[in-house]
Amino acid sequence: MFPSYRLWSGSLLWELPIFGQESTFLYQRPSYYAHFHCKVGGLPFNKYSWLMTHNSFSIVDAPSLQGVQRLTFYNQEDTVTNQLMNGVRGLMLDMYDFNGDIWLCHSFRGQCFNFTAFQPAINTLREVETFLSQNPSEIVTIVIEDYVHTPKGLSNLFVNAGLDKYWFPVSKMPKKGEDWPTVNEMVQANHRLLVFTSVASKEAEEGIAYQWKYILENEAGDPGVKPGSCPNRKESRPLNSKSASLFLMNYFPSYPVETEACKEHSARLADMIGTCFKAAGSMMPNFLAVNFYMRSDGGGVFYDLDSMNGQRLCGCNTIAACQAGAPFGSCKNITMPSSSPMTNTAGSFSGSVQFSKSASTIYYPNQFAIGFFSIPWMLLLL
Repeated sequence: MFPSYRLWSGSLLWELPIFGQESTFLYQRPSYYAHFHCKVGGLPFNKYSWLMTHNSFSIVDAPSLQGVQRLTFYNQEDTVTNQLMNGVRGLMLDMYDFNGDIWLCHSFRGQCFNFTAFQPAINTLREVETFLSQNPSEIVTIVIEDYVHTPKGLSNLFVNAGLDKYWFPVSKMPKKGEDWPTVNEMVQANHRLLVFTSVASKEAEEGIAYQWKYILENEAGDPGVKPGSCPNRKESRPLNSKSASLFLMNYFPSYPVETEACKEHSARLADMIGTCFKAAGSMMPNFLAVNFYMRSDGGGVFYDLDSMNGQRLCGCNTIAACQAGAPFGSCKNITMPSSSPMTNTAGSFSGSVQFSKSASTIYYPNQFAIGFFSIPWMLLLL
């Protein structure tokens, strides 16, 4: 029997063989985001959980624009536009000065190379602008690993992409751990784009929020997926600090491998959410950052987001169980999807995906990269 994948396209589950056989329709489920949109809005922005993709730009099969073979890790499998359409609301982007422009890139010691470059950042930001203009009730957060030294480079970049009209101003961001405005208030004010930089000076120079002032964050890479442990990232304040009201939970290994993501996004992820919840002083993650967000054995990242937001909104384990006007914790009797591993040994996706090449090629780039590169300096490409 040929190996296959299970892929969610909207609310439909399909089984997709690798080697070109016919796809099989399996069954239909309620859409998580359909339920979410019916309920979201009335609470402060920091009282919801949102899906974030780690290295959102680092896409399998993305064509090289430099005319050389790209040699680097990959973290996602579909376009940023498709990520947003599937419900991703946070993007992690690494930005560098490169070729007289600002590029999205993996690199080493703050320098972008032609064999690790992906594309000019403005291309991806224009995808975000198109999404926000077509979806006027949505909010997107961008976290920049910032290696841009061009004066006013980032602020000009966002203006040129047409995103300044959605900008959430730094002056209105809570500075001492207070609640953010409600989602409804942010939408009404058209403050629907939150942007954070890793460079402190750019808050005063360019009006871009310094992420460690507003966001608590656990350790990325292998320390962030170690069972039973949720240490804070060294740049972050302690997770149980009350001086910041947003919590970004990283959950991805140091070396991304597509075939392992199915296992990572099942019971292991749910367990780690519980561990980090305790480490953060009973604070649920606001952003859940993962590689290969569509892959899972069982419910995956959308299952966990549904559970977290259901508990936030009404005290239920799923948003679908929330009842308008009912007391907190009064839940409809809803059958939850199984989070147990599927029998499909190749794993599964949660979401729709568009590949530019055959799915049979998607495993190789990261496995090749792990063997090719010197491991210690590759840690800097995270």
